[in-house]
Amino acid sequence: MLAGIVAVALAAGTVYVATLPSVADAPARVQQILVAHHGTYGRPPAPTKLGDAVVAVEDEHFYDNFVVNVLTGAGRAGLATLHGGSDPGGSTIPQQLAKLLYGRGSGWSATLREIGLGIRISLRFSKPQVLNMYLNAAYFGNGYWGYVAAARGYFGVSPSALNWAQAAMLAGLPQAPSAYDPLEHLALAKQRQRHVLGQLAANHFLTSEQANAAYAEPLGLR
Repeated sequence: MLAGIVAVALAAGTVYVATLPSVADAPARVQQILVAHHGTYGRPPAPTKLGDAVVAVEDEHFYDNFVVNVLTGAGRAGLATLHGGSDPGGSTIPQQLAKLLYGRGSGWSATLREIGLGIRISLRFSKPQVLNMYLNAAYFGNGYWGYVAAARGYFGVSPSALNWAQAAMLAGLPQAPSAYDPLEHLALAKQRQRHVLGQLAANHFLTSEQANAAYAEPLGLR
């Protein structure tokens, strides 16, 4: 009985995803966002420290089996919608990229569309491509669109030169760029940075000792 229900749900989901628009233009849409906001495109792959920090805090199952990642993200996004939340960071990175590129909405229909487009993005592009597109399209506050502008604007360094302290700070910004603005609300930004570093340790990107050392390190904000 249960197997039959699951099979029907999967079939219905497959049909729904097939009806959604193509995502082949996703890279072009990322470029359009950067051009519109005078951002600089960062070529793949994304810098390792920043990529790991974003995965740890936004989508810890990003590198897991595709089905696990989709089901986990769909469950979180569905719960957020059910409780009236906007789900700023509860969905998967592919779903968040879909929101950035194809528009946001509200309610179950918008959530389903974001999940479906996120699936199409995941099937069309490799994980390094998806992560790099997300980091290029994301807004980091203070007029900085994309991770290249954010690294240079906040710290005066190229993205590849970010240390763990800086990478964790940037990774925490897209969820709420104004609230966590390190130039205006440094205390809140440091709290968010600590959370990101904690997730990096919890997901074995860093040891607890390395996370604590990164938190104590000066940021070098400009």
